[in-house]
Amino acid sequence: MRFLGNKTRMLENINAVIEDNNISGSVFCDLFAGSGSVGDYFKSRFSIVANDYLSCLSIINKAKLENSQAPKFAVFCKEFGIDPFTYFNQKSYIADSQYFITNNYSPIGGRQFFTEDNAIKIDGIRIEIEELYKNFIIDLKERNYLLASLIESVMGISNTSGTYEAFLKIWDKRALKPFVLEPISICETALYSKNQVYNTDSNELIRKVKGDILYIDPPYTITDYSAAYHLLESIARYDYPTIKGITGRRKENNTKSKYTRKEQALKNFEDIFRQAQFAHVLVSYSTQGLIPVDELCELAKKFAVNNEIKLYEFPFREYKNIRSSQKGDNLKEIIIYFQKNFEVIKSPLNYTGSKYCIFDEICKVMPKHISTFIDAMGGAFNVGANIVADKVIYNEFLPHTFNIIKILLNDNKQDLIKKVENIIKEFNLQKSDKQAYLNLRNNYNANKDIYKLFVLHMYCFQNQMRFNSKLEFNTPVGNCSYNETLVERILKFIPKTPNFELLNLSYEEIDLNYLDKDTVFYFDPPYFITSATYNDGKRGFIGWDSDEETRLLDYITSLHLKGYKFVLSNVIYHNELTNNILADWINTHKFFIKNIDNVGSKNSRDEVLITNFDWRES
Repeated sequence: MRFLGNKTRMLENINAVIEDNNISGSVFCDLFAGSGSVGDYFKSRFSIVANDYLSCLSIINKAKLENSQAPKFAVFCKEFGIDPFTYFNQKSYIADSQYFITNNYSPIGGRQFFTEDNAIKIDGIRIEIEELYKNFIIDLKERNYLLASLIESVMGISNTSGTYEAFLKIWDKRALKPFVLEPISICETALYSKNQVYNTDSNELIRKVKGDILYIDPPYTITDYSAAYHLLESIARYDYPTIKGITGRRKENNTKSKYTRKEQALKNFEDIFRQAQFAHVLVSYSTQGLIPVDELCELAKKFAVNNEIKLYEFPFREYKNIRSSQKGDNLKEIIIYFQKNFEVIKSPLNYTGSKYCIFDEICKVMPKHISTFIDAMGGAFNVGANIVADKVIYNEFLPHTFNIIKILLNDNKQDLIKKVENIIKEFNLQKSDKQAYLNLRNNYNANKDIYKLFVLHMYCFQNQMRFNSKLEFNTPVGNCSYNETLVERILKFIPKTPNFELLNLSYEEIDLNYLDKDTVFYFDPPYFITSATYNDGKRGFIGWDSDEETRLLDYITSLHLKGYKFVLSNVIYHNELTNNILADWINTHKFFIKNIDNVGSKNSRDEVLITNFDWRES
């Protein structure tokens, strides 16, 4: 098939990368499937998930991935006594007002993409295929196979240089040949499993699918595929669209790729890498692509295990059109390979209301690009520490919590562990040993040593940090202790974004002057309709009541009006209670809600994420 970016010549190279990295699994996703050559090649080894935003290409993928061999057309052959290809190639048609291609893309319509005779044949076959399907003479798989065959056969007699951005003023010899419907070529091999074919936006789909191998092959250049193949799209959909211009392009242009401008392409790559639920990621790109290869590699490293990627280069022939640059013979096709880093770093500070367990859900609502991520009520820092961005800011108002996070991030890990173990040894701390624990607690309240508070937190009741009105730590001993798991968490507690800043401020004091509009604020306040002990205002720190809730929502509204993005964790309903302040605020501003049901092991609540942007389209 004469299709831009067709990967037929790259199939063995893709396979070589898979074998070189000993990649195994059962689900292979071809996110930008194009003409379907990749999925067709691998369909005997993997269950294929294929997607393309053009309907004509999705039909071709269905034809290749729904069949292990060409359909038999049993009912059709019984009805007509011959196979459909012989039938269509022998049949003549007479054009009428319903013949869309003839009336718009042949000399009858003032354009010469096809000769009049060929256009009539294309219309006649397209209309009859639909009639045969509606009359149950062919089934859906057979319909898709015939449509795919029609689309591919059309390309063989089109009076173009390869795409449909323009037609040739002089008839090409190829275009003057009589139209013949040829069966589409597919790999005749047993299917590994049932395959799925989508026709949607790739950045929306990536949030809904998961598997083992993700293959990404987006447009590399400014070429708009919806314009380049508009005519094939109209044949596939046959929806009689409004058309415009010399070439008769479809007036609606909702399918224009987000990868044909550099800035947009980088943001959308970031989004795919962030949202991908696939262990192995392969990216096909070109050294002549809009995004420089080194920039794409640096972006991929942020989401890779140990920030490691592999870069493979292969010679490739350049596609040229009238806008192509002439860069000689140095063009190379590249494949970037990396293993996706799925690890969620867990803070060593066990914290009431921690979002560690739902970080994956929080990640799903992140916008496509994050310049600065502000964890505005950071707590144990389970969210911000796991966000990949240009910069992450941790802000925590409570000084004891802030200072523990500060030593966890700034101290040498081994030195910190040694200090912790020396305190445990000095006070002879044992699990549930009340007297040893009280000795340490009294010592901390006398000198306020932050390292001793950190150790107290390890041994106290349910890891709750509670204080009296004099700011004395008063949580009783619990059934917890220092252990190897906690040591490992201390060692691994390194934010995924190396560029981070720590602030000990009220959220209202955060300086907005240097922040751009790709900044994301994340708020995780106490849920005032729940029963958390830190809500009551009797612990030496400010409580959380309806006034504090309103104050926070007013501040978030001000951020919204300034053009910043936000994500708010909260609870609208809990048991028989309703947070009416929150519900009314959401409704007033028409904010977006994502439900996270049944959070909490003992006391389930309906938790939500509220944003001022649609995470599916941002």
